[in-house]
Amino acid sequence: MLDGSWTDSDRFSGCGWVWMDSGENIQLMGTQSFTRCESALHSEVEALRWPMENMLQHSLCQSFGTDCEELIAMIKEPHEWPSFASELEKIETLQICFPDFKIIHVPRVRNQFSDFLAKTVRTFRRELLFIGCSIPVWLPRPSQA
Repeated sequence: MLDGSWTDSDRFSGCGWVWMDSGENIQLMGTQSFTRCESALHSEVEALRWPMENMLQHSLCQSFGTDCEELIAMIKEPHEWPSFASELEKIETLQICFPDFKIIHVPRVRNQFSDFLAKTVRTFRRELLFIGCSIPVWLPRPSQA
């Protein structure tokens, strides 16, 4: 599962993702902040691209979940989103490496941990990247974890 975070007042956007096994146990997670994207939807696209790259290295995962229905629409009909052509081209190139690629909608309530990672990393107000199996000590704990 993945999520992007963006506000027009912050200098940084954030993304977070969690890879879970079939028992919904966290196997790997990532969080990253980067110079603010043009829009919230640009942050969501980045929030898909980055975990796709990581899953190629760390997992056989073929399915990606998001609570952003616009992102799903973009992936399914990229020609209808010409202003995102370069970003979607990167996603399409990555999709070639996933023979059974799926992007599915998950309710926001099931995506809270990715949302937490994406929002929290922005609060550091600098570029930051973390990939690991558990929450690092320097990252605040979410209330539900």
